[in-house]
Amino acid sequence: MKKLFPYIKGLLLFVLVIFLYSFSSHRNRVKNISDVKVSFTNGDNLFITYPMVNKLLIQNFGELKSQPKENIFLNKIENTLFSNEMIENAEVFISVNGELGVTITQRTPIARVHQNDQTYYIDSKGKKMPLSSNYSARVPLVDGLTNGKISDNLYKLLLTIKNDELLNKQIVGIEQTSKREFMLKTRIGGQQIELGSINELDKKIKKLKAFYQKTFNDKTLNKYKKINLVYNNQVVCTKK
Repeated sequence: MKKLFPYIKGLLLFVLVIFLYSFSSHRNRVKNISDVKVSFTNGDNLFITYPMVNKLLIQNFGELKSQPKENIFLNKIENTLFSNEMIENAEVFISVNGELGVTITQRTPIARVHQNDQTYYIDSKGKKMPLSSNYSARVPLVDGLTNGKISDNLYKLLLTIKNDELLNKQIVGIEQTSKREFMLKTRIGGQQIELGSINELDKKIKKLKAFYQKTFNDKTLNKYKKINLVYNNQVVCTKK
C-alpha cells in the first residue's frame, strides 16, 4: 500500500488541479464584459469614427458592455466589422480584466478616380474604395482608366508617389494614356510631366528631383509648362 501512496497522491493532485482550472474557467466565462475599448492603428479616425464603430456593434450585438463573456463570439464581431467598406482589418479580443478590445485599421486611399459618373478612391492595396461622408482625402486625381481597371503599372506608380515626400506633395493628377503611359500634373508650377512608361521609374524620378532642385534654386520653375522624362539621361522642358 505504501508503494501505491505516491501514485494516489499524484492522481489526487492532478484531479484537484483539473477541478480548480475548470472552476476558474467557468467563473471567468460567466463574468460580464467590463468595458468596450476601440482603437485605431493608423492615425486619426478619419473615414470611420468611434461612434460609427460603436453603432455598428450595438446594431448587430446590442450593448456589449455587461454581457457575459461566454456570449461573446470574437470571430463573429470581427466579420461584422469587416463588412464596413472603410475597414481594412479588425482584431477583437478580451483582456484579462474583462475589457472587450477592438483594434481597427482603416483603409488608406492613395488616389481618386472620377469616370463615367463614378467616383471612388484607390486604396493602398490597389482596390476600389468608396468615398466617405466624413472626410475627403487629399490624393491625386486619376484619369484615363479603361473600363475602370486599375493596372499593375498604375498601382506601382501610385505607391511610389504616396511613399515619396516630394512627389506626395507635388503630384495632383495622373493621366493614363491609351498606350498605358502616364502624364503627371503638378501642384507648384502647374507643369505637365510626361513620364512615359514606368520602365526605369527610379531613374526618371531622380532626374525630376534634380530638375526641381535646380529650378527651385534659380527660381526658374514657373518658366516651364512641360517636363519630359522619357529620354535617357536628360530632362527636356518646354517653356511657357
